[in-house]
Amino acid sequence: MTAPLHEPQPPGPGRALPDTQQGMRRRNLARVMHTVSAEGTLSRAAVASRIGLTRAAVSTLVDELIRSGLIEELGPERPGRVGRPGSALAVSAHGPAGIGAEIGVDHLAVCAVDLRGSIRAKAVRHGANRGRAAEPVVRELTELVRRVVAEAETEGLWPAGLAVAVPGLVARDGRTVVRAPNLEWHDVDLGALLPGDVPLTVDNEANFGALAELWLGDSTPRDFLHVSAEIGIGAAVVVEGQLLRGTRGFAGELGHVPVRPEGPACPCGGRGCLEQYAGEEAVLRAAGLEPGEDRVGLLAGRAADGDTKVRGALHDAGSALGIALTGAVNLLDPESVVLGGALAGLAPWLLPSLEAELAGRTAGPACPVAVSRLGPEGPLLGAAHWVVRGVLDDPAGVAARA
Repeated sequence: MTAPLHEPQPPGPGRALPDTQQGMRRRNLARVMHTVSAEGTLSRAAVASRIGLTRAAVSTLVDELIRSGLIEELGPERPGRVGRPGSALAVSAHGPAGIGAEIGVDHLAVCAVDLRGSIRAKAVRHGANRGRAAEPVVRELTELVRRVVAEAETEGLWPAGLAVAVPGLVARDGRTVVRAPNLEWHDVDLGALLPGDVPLTVDNEANFGALAELWLGDSTPRDFLHVSAEIGIGAAVVVEGQLLRGTRGFAGELGHVPVRPEGPACPCGGRGCLEQYAGEEAVLRAAGLEPGEDRVGLLAGRAADGDTKVRGALHDAGSALGIALTGAVNLLDPESVVLGGALAGLAPWLLPSLEAELAGRTAGPACPVAVSRLGPEGPLLGAAHWVVRGVLDDPAGVAARA
């Protein structure tokens, strides 16, 4: 990998900058970056109008960002207009990129996303990871990371950081997987196993999925409960545009909420957890189907064809989801619930029973349920965009390390 970076973590969204003259300059650079990124293309004058600085001040900031390779000029903004047209600005399609990775129970995935949000390289490996030691899994992930970085470098990109989504509890140090029951991992320090030449952030896959929904969703509110599923089921709570992490960073373990306390044992040590009724493998068992590579496709196809046993299994899974979500909705009063991950592909058969449980059990008005358009790609995209947002939040810091 080129452009070695030796910080423990990327800047990350929302990172506080010092309240000094230098800190003010860095904040203003970030304001320019976010404004141009959000609008697509803008002139210097338009940026000045948006953020309330003088044109001269904005021009100085823009020139610095252009020299750093983070913003580029595209030519006259509106040819043919009366008066001298401004030069259109856009965040660069070259330079720093966010590298996102995902460790799933049955797959590994890595992608590179540029500052414009475009996926420029991607690699996926399918295969079971459950019960395997962390070291060989991470070695395979590292090879995928290197392949994606090499492909991105051919297009003029370099890694600004690596963010890894995992199906488990992650310590607040942003590198240690405390517990991942469906992988059978405990106290795994991914920071010691992954390459040390880029800043690293590790987080729960549901958290990254929720952030992807917040940043990339069409009309996602700033207060919502995001639920995603693979073998397990995770959730993330977003309040006023920020993740609610909890004291130890473990908030959102919806899959281990008991919906039937007398139910089957769960790998977490409990009984009757939601995952035992609404996780992919649980639904396949209830439907009498064998697990395959495309479990969601198998279930959706059979359900669409009218298979009554599959539809019954999905109906029961939706009911279990509704029971578990009722407690969260009553406690948190979110604006909406968003179904992501595998649940998005099964929504037509899950929603009727899920919504019926919510309507019948919540204390207030029924909470609306939306379906994510990102589906199973959410955690991977959220991880990559975490790094990209870190660049937008502190462009000066990133440029200094290039």
